[in-house]
Amino acid sequence: MKALAAGIGVVFLSPILIAGTGMMLASSADAVQSSGSFSSCLTDIDTDKVAEQVTKILDGASGKNVHIEGLDLPAEQVPNAQTIVAAGLSLDVPKKGQIVALATAMQESRLRNLNYGDRDSLGLFQQRPSQGWGSAQQIRDPVYASEQFYKHLLRVSGWQQMTVTQAAQAVQKSGLPDAYAQWENLATALQDAIAKTFPGGGNDADQGKQPSTSTTGCAPGQDGSGFGRIPEGSVPKGYAIPKDADPKARKAIDWAMHQLGTLYQWGGSCTNSHGPDLMGRCDCSSLMQQAYAHVGVTLTRTTYTQVNEGKAVSPAHLKPGDLIFSRGSAARPEHVGMYMGEGLVIEAPRTSKPVRITPIKDWTILAARRVL
Repeated sequence: MKALAAGIGVVFLSPILIAGTGMMLASSADAVQSSGSFSSCLTDIDTDKVAEQVTKILDGASGKNVHIEGLDLPAEQVPNAQTIVAAGLSLDVPKKGQIVALATAMQESRLRNLNYGDRDSLGLFQQRPSQGWGSAQQIRDPVYASEQFYKHLLRVSGWQQMTVTQAAQAVQKSGLPDAYAQWENLATALQDAIAKTFPGGGNDADQGKQPSTSTTGCAPGQDGSGFGRIPEGSVPKGYAIPKDADPKARKAIDWAMHQLGTLYQWGGSCTNSHGPDLMGRCDCSSLMQQAYAHVGVTLTRTTYTQVNEGKAVSPAHLKPGDLIFSRGSAARPEHVGMYMGEGLVIEAPRTSKPVRITPIKDWTILAARRVL
C-alpha cells in the first residue's frame, strides 16, 4: 500500500482536483440552492454506465454531456468522490468503508465541498470545528475531511458488520439517521468505478462478496404514489391483492384489511379491534401477529423479535405479505407493517391513528422479512 499511497498523493495534487476544489468553494452555495434534495432510491444503477461517465469526468470532460443518476453536478462531485476513495485506499480502509464514506458525503453535502452548513458545519461531510473535527480551513480540505471521517469510522467497534446507514450514523450522529441508506447503491457504483482507476484499487478482499440483503432503505419499483392521497382507514381505489401472491399472504392481507379504520392501541392484542375493549385493538406488531395467526403462521409478539422471523429479503424485491420495519435501527426496529403489493403497506401507525394503508415511498425501510 505504500506505493499506492505515493501514487495517490499525485492524484490529490492533480489539476482536475485542484481546479474542482476551487470551483466548489466558490460555487457550491449557488449549486445547492438550485438543486433540490434527492429523496427517492436509486435501485437500478448501471455500474458500467457509471464507470463510463466517471471516466469522462476524470479525463477532463466538462460535465455538460455527462449524466450520472443522482449527481446533478458531476464535474464537481466526481472529483470529490475520487478524493474520498483515494483517501480510503491510502489508509487501507476496506471497500465497504469507502462506500460508507461516499454515502455519507452524498447525504451531507451531495459530494460538494460546502463553505456553509447547519451551525458551523462545513465541507464534504459537514464536520464541525466546534465538535473537534479540526479548524474550518482543515475541514474544507477534502483530503483532510476524508481522512478524518475514516479515522472516526475505524474507531467504531463492529462497523464492518453494520449496515451502511448504521455505520454512517455511528460516525455522524445525524438528526436523520436513516437518510444515508438511499445513497448506498450509487456509492457502491462510484466506488467500483473510481477504485479501478488506482493500481490495485479494485482488488479489495471483500470485492467479490455479495452485498447484504438486509437494509438499503430503498423501496421496490412501484412506490404507491400512483394512488394519490389515501384517506386514513380506506382502501385506495383500484387496489386489489395481487393474484400471484402466496395464498397465505393473500389471506393475511385480507384479514389485516378488515381491521382498517380501527384505532391504534399500544400493547393491544388485535384480537377484537372492532370491539369495546381498548386492549382488543391493534398495535403494529399485534396486527402482523394476528393477521398471520389466521392463516396458521405463528409470529412472536414485538417488532424487536419479529425482525428475526423468517428470512431477510431485499427491500428492492418485496413480495405481498413481507414484513417491513422502520424507525429505530435495523437490529431493533420500532415499527412494522405488511407489504401489500402495488407499492402499498398496511400498518397500525401510532396512538390516535387508525389502521391504514400507506404508500411505501413514505417508509424508510430498515429491514424486511419473509415469513412464508
